[in-house]
Amino acid sequence: MNLLSDARKKGIGDSMRKNSIKNTRINAEVQKVLSTLISREIKDPRINPMTSVIAVEVAPDLKTAKIYISVLGDEESKKNTKLGLKSASSFMRSQLAKMLNLRNTPELTFIMDTSIEYGVHMTHLINEVNKSLNRDEEELQDQNDIKDDDEIEDEDEEEDISDAYDDGEE
Repeated sequence: MNLLSDARKKGIGDSMRKNSIKNTRINAEVQKVLSTLISREIKDPRINPMTSVIAVEVAPDLKTAKIYISVLGDEESKKNTKLGLKSASSFMRSQLAKMLNLRNTPELTFIMDTSIEYGVHMTHLINEVNKSLNRDEEELQDQNDIKDDDEIEDEDEEEDISDAYDDGEE
């Protein structure tokens, strides 16, 4: 019985763990609701229409949530979107409270996620390298074709000479 009271004093068992199934489900539900709110409900002109909720991390105590967003656009658009989301966070929080039955409604913190942009950039770089490799291969193939043509011409000249020699012997 002493171990149980020690665990309760430390807070073990009172809240869910960060990677628990329950926490994962809550993260997914909050992400789904916020995605819908951002794309359909919020009418702030500062928020870019190409804003995506990439991931959500709700703290195990349900007090805070980190919302990772991606915005397709320039730096100014990203700053404006983040400001618009920050000003609409109280509305989104109240809508979360209405739609999800949680003990606490988390305070929302928006974080720009640049992983999609990074992935697009890396894909672009890989495509450039592949294009240059293809060009190099084509140039090499063209050089080999020219060498093959020269060899064929040399063989034809040798045959002509040998034919002429053969004709002269007879």
